[in-house]
Amino acid sequence: MTFLRGWHPLAVDSALAAVVAVMLAATVLVTPQAGALDLAAVLVGSISLVAWRRAPLVPLVVGTVSMLVFSVHAQPGPPAAFPVLMAVFAAVWAGHLLLPALASAVFLGVSLAINLATATGQSPKDIVQGTTLLLGWFLASGVTATVARQRQAYLEQVEQRAAEAERTREEVARRRAGEERLRIARELHDSLTHSISVIKVQAGVAVHLARKRGEDVPGALLAIQEASGDAMRELRATLEVLRDTDAPDGSGAQDSRLDRLDDLVERARSTGLAATVTISGVRHELPPEVDRAAYRIVQEALTNVSRHAGGAAASVCVDFGGDELVVQVDDDGLASRDAPPVPGVGLLGMRERVTALGGRLRAEPRPEGGFTVRAELPLGEPT
Repeated sequence: MTFLRGWHPLAVDSALAAVVAVMLAATVLVTPQAGALDLAAVLVGSISLVAWRRAPLVPLVVGTVSMLVFSVHAQPGPPAAFPVLMAVFAAVWAGHLLLPALASAVFLGVSLAINLATATGQSPKDIVQGTTLLLGWFLASGVTATVARQRQAYLEQVEQRAAEAERTREEVARRRAGEERLRIARELHDSLTHSISVIKVQAGVAVHLARKRGEDVPGALLAIQEASGDAMRELRATLEVLRDTDAPDGSGAQDSRLDRLDDLVERARSTGLAATVTISGVRHELPPEVDRAAYRIVQEALTNVSRHAGGAAASVCVDFGGDELVVQVDDDGLASRDAPPVPGVGLLGMRERVTALGGRLRAEPRPEGGFTVRAELPLGEPT
């Protein structure tokens, strides 16, 4: 029956009923005692099989009555039992037990009684043996339907268990991810918050004492005080996101946006770095993830200039295009193509951010000397 799997169930049931009708109609034609009433009974009983899947009790009742009429009047033998056998199978497969057993008993009992009362060419022993054999077919039909029903229930149970296992696996993964985020939050708090707080307090005390003595406060000290304050705010926002397992990635980092680019560059200048900013294009609202990535790229690039290209000047260019945002940071330090710097964690983080957004990153020494970082960030969804 593999070739029927793609068919509509109603078409399959109709074809089955048609085959049974043709077989029994042929039986009517070769049975001497059969007439128009028998042909009508055969057609009604066969056509009722169309409903075996949707209303299994209908073919059971209609088929049993129709085939009893045919069996009593024409005495065709075992072929009259075919529709009843199929109806019994359908009823048991649907979960009914009493009515199929009753229909089988009525059909076999009436057929046996009529055959014993009217038989002329057969001995009673042969008639009883034939009925017993037919009883075996009815029992086999019921057993087969029961096995098919149990197999179907087993398959449904397996599917339910698979779905439950998948759901449980997803829940376990989410719980473990939440536990890992909480662990990271604790580690960050224990390892960074205390150190940054000490730096901020010490810088604040140094600034206060310098002003109290009427001395000029060094710009580097003010930069340390401001940078430590920003670091504390960003770390606090990051910890809140890590502890809130329902928060989307990156939420809460409101200080890491391009609208604070001037503050970022000014803080870099306070450390002695000569930095300029150029904005081109029409400034417009950016997707949050692009906005944060652009800010972090500029922040990391300026930090690298301050650390690795002492005394160099940096220029920051931000181009607001229609399809992408271009961020470029150049410096005139000592880096050259003959001796390129070894990429560190900062450059790796830049590349990961840009790649996650489907953009392109170029970080390499410039032909005229110095280093350039250029990130092209698409404004649409990453592909």
